[in-house]
Amino acid sequence: METENSLLDAAARAGWLYYVGGMTQDQIATELGVSRQRAQRLVSKAMAEGLIRVRLDHKIGRCLELEAQLVRHYGLQRARVAPDLGAGAEPARATAATAATLLESFLARAEPQTIAVGTGRALSAMVGEIVPQRNDRHRIVSLIGNIAPDGAASFYDVIMLLADRLHAPHYPMPAPLISETPEERAMFHALRPVQTVANLARKADVYFVGIGQMDETAPLFKDGFITRSQLADMQAKGAVGEIVGGVYGAEGRYIETPISALVGGVRIEPGHSVPVVGVAAGQTKVAAIRAALKGRIINSLVTDEPTAAALLA
Repeated sequence: METENSLLDAAARAGWLYYVGGMTQDQIATELGVSRQRAQRLVSKAMAEGLIRVRLDHKIGRCLELEAQLVRHYGLQRARVAPDLGAGAEPARATAATAATLLESFLARAEPQTIAVGTGRALSAMVGEIVPQRNDRHRIVSLIGNIAPDGAASFYDVIMLLADRLHAPHYPMPAPLISETPEERAMFHALRPVQTVANLARKADVYFVGIGQMDETAPLFKDGFITRSQLADMQAKGAVGEIVGGVYGAEGRYIETPISALVGGVRIEPGHSVPVVGVAAGQTKVAAIRAALKGRIINSLVTDEPTAAALLA
């Protein structure tokens, strides 16, 4: 029987011949000694398994136009707009390669950089597009804890994924995302390792953060960090968005709730001079992104065409 490893080997070879070698599926079938249908399935598997990553080198005019409009309208340092993947596509997939290219531009700098990162699906997808490399002159630091009240860790913890790609010095936030009591949070933040990571995060050269919506699909709720009643309380106070655990309203001002005193990590204060890059896309996130832009919590944005158009409407 064909093993999974041998199947992946064949898929990788087929993907290489198709995307790099420029062969047709008939030529690949001949080269590999398989049927055309088999060659087609192998190329598809190479893409589905993430064995082949495609970067778009040509800047689509509409995307460039939207980037310029976002910069002007919101006074941004930088904006990157990825082409639309079409209806039904996962927005994090659309922004992943574009966000990775932006992050790699900071990794390419000769001077050492401290790169602070949040968590979430969009950032996890971004890391999946980073070209593996050994990069020990930069430091990666987490902005927030990642342990739920029941002790479980999130699947979307970014710092360990990124450290694995870069083999760079990395500093996870050794605290729960949300503590049981304010006293417990204070205890964690009094620990020297937590203080060290927090101080590094506050002095970062660039920040990459996800942006969470605060409707019934809120990541904080879906991932088990807050209860439905806690979500309802935040919504009643006008919450529309969340960045590294900090919940804010439509004008981009943070809202203090009972949960605010429990969040373990470093809040992104508005008005940073260094780049604070929000990576987010999708209709459900438009209000949260707009509020973060209005409140100057973020000063740079990676998104996709439909979201950019909605932000400018």
